[in-house]
Amino acid sequence: MKFLTNEVKIALAAIVGIVILFAGMQFLKGLNVFSSADKYYVRFSDISGLSASSPVYANGYKVGVVEKVLYDYSQPNNIVAVMGLDKNLMLPRGTKAEISSDLLGNVKLELKFGPNPIDLIEKGDTIEGGMATGLMGKAADMIPQVEVMLPKLDSILAALNTLLHDSAITRSVHNVDQITANLGSTTNELNQLSSQLNHQMPQMLAKVDGVLTNTEGVTRQLNEMDFGATMQKVDRAVGNLEQTTAKLNSNEGTLGLLMRDPGLYNNMNATMRSADSLLMDMRLHPKRYVHFSIFGRKDR
Repeated sequence: MKFLTNEVKIALAAIVGIVILFAGMQFLKGLNVFSSADKYYVRFSDISGLSASSPVYANGYKVGVVEKVLYDYSQPNNIVAVMGLDKNLMLPRGTKAEISSDLLGNVKLELKFGPNPIDLIEKGDTIEGGMATGLMGKAADMIPQVEVMLPKLDSILAALNTLLHDSAITRSVHNVDQITANLGSTTNELNQLSSQLNHQMPQMLAKVDGVLTNTEGVTRQLNEMDFGATMQKVDRAVGNLEQTTAKLNSNEGTLGLLMRDPGLYNNMNATMRSADSLLMDMRLHPKRYVHFSIFGRKDR
């Protein structure tokens, strides 16, 4: 009698298929049936969607998975998650596990290591769990503040709507357009002026060079002048002027006497008046002073 009958072969094939199917399902869940892992327990009061096959990360690196979640119906606040971690991972005492989720709703478990890397947790021990205050937690904390701000935002939007429908705003916008156009034309004029200045700049620089050359020539002439001799001449001229002024102030000389002697001035004034009278009389009676006679002079 043969042992490997057709019925036995079919039974063995079914068993192998079931094992392969089970291993495949566990693999898809993130669990590896053929590898052993160190088990640790995490106590939660709320797991917030954490389930079996949820990944476990440490510093952003996947170190294991959640193998199963145990719910205590007698104590609803006592929920225990069983973690299967890599054998090479050592957990310091004080390590905590935090549940976090991303924007897509994927839930994972983050390990926060304790401060002392020497004092380690024994395999199979229980650690404390909690919720991570990630982006979603911060957003949830902001909801009450947002609710308080909503009425204010509503009033601000209403005020903005009223302001935007004001005709003055429209006129201001048109004025801004005109100002922008004026600025554009002004910019074009400035560009034209700049181009003209660029064309005229060589001539202006040539004139400036000429002025600088003349200035250098004048400076050179001033440097070549004998200021000592010039100042001596000026001193002599000032000295002569001082001597002339001194003589005028003294009684010496005609001008000095004329300026300081009133009698001389009066005599000269009287002489001038007499000469003026004589000239007037000669003009009125010339015959008294000039005589012409063919036959000789007559006695009067």
